[in-house]
Amino acid sequence: MSFNTIMLEKKGNIAKIVLNRPNRLNAINKALRSDLYAALENIRSDNEMKVVIVTGAPRVRIRQGKKEVKYSFSSGADITEFMKPREGEPPIEIMTYIEEYEKPVIAMVNGYALGGGTELALACDFIFASENSEFGQTEINLGFLPGWGGTQRLPRRVGISQAKRLIMTGDRISAIEAEKIGLVDIVVPMEKLEETVLAFASKLATKAPIAVRLIKSVIRRGITMDMKKGLKLEREAVDTCMRTEDFREGVKAFMEKRSPIYKGK
Repeated sequence: MSFNTIMLEKKGNIAKIVLNRPNRLNAINKALRSDLYAALENIRSDNEMKVVIVTGAPRVRIRQGKKEVKYSFSSGADITEFMKPREGEPPIEIMTYIEEYEKPVIAMVNGYALGGGTELALACDFIFASENSEFGQTEINLGFLPGWGGTQRLPRRVGISQAKRLIMTGDRISAIEAEKIGLVDIVVPMEKLEETVLAFASKLATKAPIAVRLIKSVIRRGITMDMKKGLKLEREAVDTCMRTEDFREGVKAFMEKRSPIYKGK
């Protein structure tokens, strides 16, 4: 399967999607949204793939005989499309699609994650970033506001006051500050980023797929409910898990003091 604006890599049971518009610092246009959706659909149907990593390709240029590298997860929406009719979108808004995706999705941020880039990271389950990364909801600087979920996902992650500060000012913040306020989960030196993400993804990939899917769903849905409804949702998910082959395998493996082998059944 080939794409124009992303690269899809599969290794073992981990899939990696690389946003690949480096000359535009991986700005998100219609073609990239469509490719991202298609890649995720491809991964969804591949039972071998347990975890998805999303990252961005660096921009490499040669100036006066020297190589210059600029790192970017995504610089945000491609502003050259702002005045074009918004037609032919994927069948579901891509950020919501990622948030509701059945498999865990990790944003591996190296460099800029601005505007829609921050929103893409927020739609993922986890955000890992290198120390050189920058985050920001910069839309206010163009006279508008986040339109891919930033006004809703950011306050749920960092709190209302911090979200207002970032969205109203358009300020960029470092990865260190982003980690401090809860926007980022883990910050590491750039040279350690990929190995850290892969180690975490590999751990997730050993867990029971049905249980992981239900955990994502119960937390996402339950956080908008009152406690009584949320606990009912949790109980239903537990009952579902306990009827699976994976649950029986997990209990058996525990009793036999061995690692379980889950089949997603």
